[in-house]
Amino acid sequence: MLASLESRARQLAPVLDQLRPNDWVKRGASQAYVGQCTTAKNELNYLAGSAQTLAKDPEKLAAAIDTLFRMEAFDSTLGSLIEGTRRYQNPAIADLMQSVTNENDANREHLKQYVLDLASDKEHELQVMDAEAQRCRASLSRQKPPAKTQEKR
Repeated sequence: MLASLESRARQLAPVLDQLRPNDWVKRGASQAYVGQCTTAKNELNYLAGSAQTLAKDPEKLAAAIDTLFRMEAFDSTLGSLIEGTRRYQNPAIADLMQSVTNENDANREHLKQYVLDLASDKEHELQVMDAEAQRCRASLSRQKPPAKTQEKR
C-alpha cells in the first residue's frame, strides 16, 4: 500500500513541474497559487519521505499519523492547484492531476484504516501493560517486608 501510495504521488512530480502559476497571475489569478505550487512540491517530497519512514517501521504510530497528515495536506493543496490549472493553464493537465489523485483514493482509505487499527492495537497494548503493572503492584504490596536485623555496635 505504501509503495503504491508513494508511486502514485510521485507520478504527480513531473506534472507539478509543468505548472506555471506566475503566468496565471498575469492572467488575473491570485498570487497565492505561486506559493501553493511550491508548497505542493514540498509536501509531495515530505509525503514520500514519511511513507518511506513508515515502510521501515510500520508499527510506529507517529510515522503512520505523520504519513496520513502529510497526505491530507498534500491533497488539500493539490485540490486548489487542480482548479487553478483547469482555469488558468490547461484543463487536460488538471484532469491528469485529478485522475492520479482519484487513483490514490483507495490507498488513502487503506492508510486511514491502518492508522485506526494501529492506534487501537497500541491502546490495547497499553491497557495490557497497565493491568500487568497493577497486578505486580498488588502482588508486591501483599508481600511481608523482610525482617529487620539489628546491627551490632
